[in-house]
Amino acid sequence: MNKKETAEIKKNFSDKSGFFIMEKVLTAFVDNEKNLRYSNTKSCITMESDELELYQNILKKVLNTNVGKNFTEYEFPNEAYEEEKSQDILYKLLKSELKDEESADNFLNNIINNISYTGAFSVITAYCTYTIRRKNKLDEFSEDDADELYRYIITAICPVEVSDTGFVFDNFNNEIVHRTETELFISKAPSDGFLYPVFSNRSSDVNHIMYYCKKAGSPNISIIENVLGCNFVMSADNEKANFQNILKTVAGDELDYTLINTVNEKIKETVEQNKDDTDTCTIDSNKIHDILEESGVSHERLQALDKVYESSCGNAPLTASNLVESKTVLKTAGITVNISPSASDKIRTSVVDGRKCLLIDIDDPNIEINGLPVNLR
Repeated sequence: MNKKETAEIKKNFSDKSGFFIMEKVLTAFVDNEKNLRYSNTKSCITMESDELELYQNILKKVLNTNVGKNFTEYEFPNEAYEEEKSQDILYKLLKSELKDEESADNFLNNIINNISYTGAFSVITAYCTYTIRRKNKLDEFSEDDADELYRYIITAICPVEVSDTGFVFDNFNNEIVHRTETELFISKAPSDGFLYPVFSNRSSDVNHIMYYCKKAGSPNISIIENVLGCNFVMSADNEKANFQNILKTVAGDELDYTLINTVNEKIKETVEQNKDDTDTCTIDSNKIHDILEESGVSHERLQALDKVYESSCGNAPLTASNLVESKTVLKTAGITVNISPSASDKIRTSVVDGRKCLLIDIDDPNIEINGLPVNLR
């Protein structure tokens, strides 16, 4: 799924859409020793509106349009569709529309037995349908082609937080009292989740799944590999770290302030040029070669690029937006300088009287240090 497809499902994840129905919700509570303490399936038709809205708000957070970072597509390996394997379990749950108790139990047990999770958590899974209106070549809704029904399950895994013992205000007696009981609150912000099947080319694709993580740099690999049975791909932070290693290894002693900023600007230009594309903009070894060559890296240094890239990333391309730095941070012992993109051309490095120096061109005479105006003499 790309950003546009994710946005379409998210936009229509509401009763107000007219094309969306959330039919059933499966909920479960798992304690910190991984015991299934509770599970239940409810019909959304008979559910109170405020309860239904709360479920929808939690599940909607899984549909994160930051595709490639917080919301990542994975392909099931062939063996995942074998009996009682991950894809088979998900497919049977989907086909049952959450009406079959055995399918629901297998689904929950697959999570409980394979997840690595700190503390208690809750599983919230909904069976939903979305009516896909067909479009013609002009990207307009067609009255001639029949609509298709996209059936999917969406799951949110939410941490359970224990309230602290302390003082509370008792509304009934109008007094402050000491509360000694503790209560378990299910977070409204899921830490992880997934959508199955994916919505691709405005149709269902049962061979792929979308995984959500709240923190893009800290995906729960046990969910991806053990629960979903997919092969983990690099996180946004890992992609950036690998790219920095490639740049450092290839450029070597040619790596300086100007080169780093030039490379960053060229990657930003690539992202901007492809911002309207439906597919995620990626950069492979050939594209990095062109960027480094245009940035002034010598031919001798570039000869090592393919080998270094393969060692760091294999054959996988890198997501271009994950590599862009929003600001330049210069650090040395006891000094940190944050440089905004608009001021990157005002910084120079040089050797003055035999000493390595950072030079800052100051066009604006108004300078403040610790909030106080100063004069340059």
